[in-house]
Amino acid sequence: MKRIIALIAFLLAAPVFAADLGDDGLHKPEWLRTTFKDMAEDLAEANTEGKRMLVIFEQRGCIYCTKMHEEIFPLPEITKIINDNYFVVQMNLFGDEEVTDFDGTTMSEKDMAVRWGVVFTPTMMFMPEQIDATKSLARNAVVTMPGAFGKHTTAALFNFILEKGYEGDEHFQKYLARKMSEVKN
Repeated sequence: MKRIIALIAFLLAAPVFAADLGDDGLHKPEWLRTTFKDMAEDLAEANTEGKRMLVIFEQRGCIYCTKMHEEIFPLPEITKIINDNYFVVQMNLFGDEEVTDFDGTTMSEKDMAVRWGVVFTPTMMFMPEQIDATKSLARNAVVTMPGAFGKHTTAALFNFILEKGYEGDEHFQKYLARKMSEVKN
């Protein structure tokens, strides 16, 4: 009987769904876009679909990326927000694939990570619908969020972008506190 209880406890603690790993060692959920990593083209496609462009940096063996892909992104409410509203382009922090920035600069993912100031994985960079083509992706990003977060913070972040909260005077931390208070009430 103890073995059955232990097995049930183990199965209940297992992740809901973990995205498969690609040859590069990064998680590959269904909502991830395979692109030529030309940021202007990707933004144009996102806009055509009526979605917000999100660039997410990850790396092989990242425990925080794994946490997001096993515990947060698979949650139905998070998956729905992503599928319905986001055009997600994945970058490998140490990758060699060529990336073309909004300003036309072309370099490898790892060099672009340095150019954009990405030093941690996961890092999510959210783009506006319209960009200044003379500036890099990092200079155009409306929000850059390094780190792995729980479901409420992640959902709030995605909704903050969709509501264009970054255009107002409410800081994301205050927005999050307000949303968390609404959940508790």
